[in-house]
Amino acid sequence: MDNPARAAILSAMTEPRSAPSDIVIAGGSLTGATLALALASAGFPVTVIDPTPPDAQQAGDFDGRSYALAHASARMLKALGLWDGIAADSQPILQVKASDGRAGDGAGPLFLSLDHAEIDEGPMGWMIEDRYLRRGLMAALDAAPLVQFRAGRRVTAQAPAPAGIAVTLDDGTVLEAALLVGADGRRSGTASRAGIRRTGWSYGQTALVCAIEHERPHEGIAHQFFMPEGPLAILPLPGNRSSIVWTERDARAALVNRLDEAEYLAVLRPRFGDFLGALQLAGARFSYPLSLSMAQTVMTERVVLVGDAAQGVHPIAGQGLNQGLRDVATLAEVLADARRRGEDAGSWGVLDRHRAWRSFDRAALGLATDGFNRLFSNDNPVLRLGRDLGMGLTHRLPGLRQRLIREAAGLEGEVPRLLRGRPL
Repeated sequence: MDNPARAAILSAMTEPRSAPSDIVIAGGSLTGATLALALASAGFPVTVIDPTPPDAQQAGDFDGRSYALAHASARMLKALGLWDGIAADSQPILQVKASDGRAGDGAGPLFLSLDHAEIDEGPMGWMIEDRYLRRGLMAALDAAPLVQFRAGRRVTAQAPAPAGIAVTLDDGTVLEAALLVGADGRRSGTASRAGIRRTGWSYGQTALVCAIEHERPHEGIAHQFFMPEGPLAILPLPGNRSSIVWTERDARAALVNRLDEAEYLAVLRPRFGDFLGALQLAGARFSYPLSLSMAQTVMTERVVLVGDAAQGVHPIAGQGLNQGLRDVATLAEVLADARRRGEDAGSWGVLDRHRAWRSFDRAALGLATDGFNRLFSNDNPVLRLGRDLGMGLTHRLPGLRQRLIREAAGLEGEVPRLLRGRPL
């Protein structure tokens, strides 16, 4: 045996090792943390590895980041024992209004309005600030005896091992598990190390994200204005506040992002309109380049991807986190059922059930968000007329309108148990 190979074996044998977990999750994001809780509820010992320092995980200040949770996603959080602790800090989404628009001109005359009163289940979804959702997840993880959360650590390597897969951390610790889950975002190291390639492209757009305080109440209505440069979403938060996801072309977004608060608001106001009265910023401002990034497969031997590591889509439909939670619910159900049958959680056959269940939904979401963005992010008069007529017609067809409401709420299709509010 040559010296480098012998040295590698000796190094692996002398690295610190931890007690085996059934499952290691790379990434303590909202998706990764929720998956840990779901798996622990089914009896799996889980270790979560996340590079964020411990103090940052518990930050309690409002920084402007918020999420739209579909009705089904809230059901899952309730089934996992989380919802009651954060519900008081959420804002129900009672209505969604979509229309074409131009800066300074306001909304077009034809629009689509979706009202929660048209379905029996209740609100289509809820808005929740990042600080409340993350803090609730961290508290639940701390209280879960089957979950180990290693903050401030990174996964640096993964390789086959007698127990399934060996996962090496940046402090030299080696964890052995039956399965490694990549919940580590669009630039997933887990996917890269597993040889999983990605398909996608940049949209040449940047999302400017912030929260605003406004003079008049929003009445639980979410607005989506389709501007030529990209959509502007105004999403209701508790009180007289709203979350803004404002899409601009990259070059203009870079200019806007460098403006001071007063100048920033001066650019936003003509796009926003005056229907909520006077505006002021609340919390920090963020910006994110927009792209489509789809993993060509969500699984390989002993490795599976969830959330943005599996699919990163345009935020035009506000479904990014909800699709990540759908990954969670599907994978947790497949693994829990396999455990009851005595199957190996990391085996190809088990993971392929998850892949097959999610494949159509993933493809449909990628195609839909890409198509919607291309259709609505332009000022072509023919396309503008066509989409305006389409929204106006849909608004006048109750059956189609109700179907869209149920889709937005996550209530259509083969819904996993957790998303129906049932335990695993």
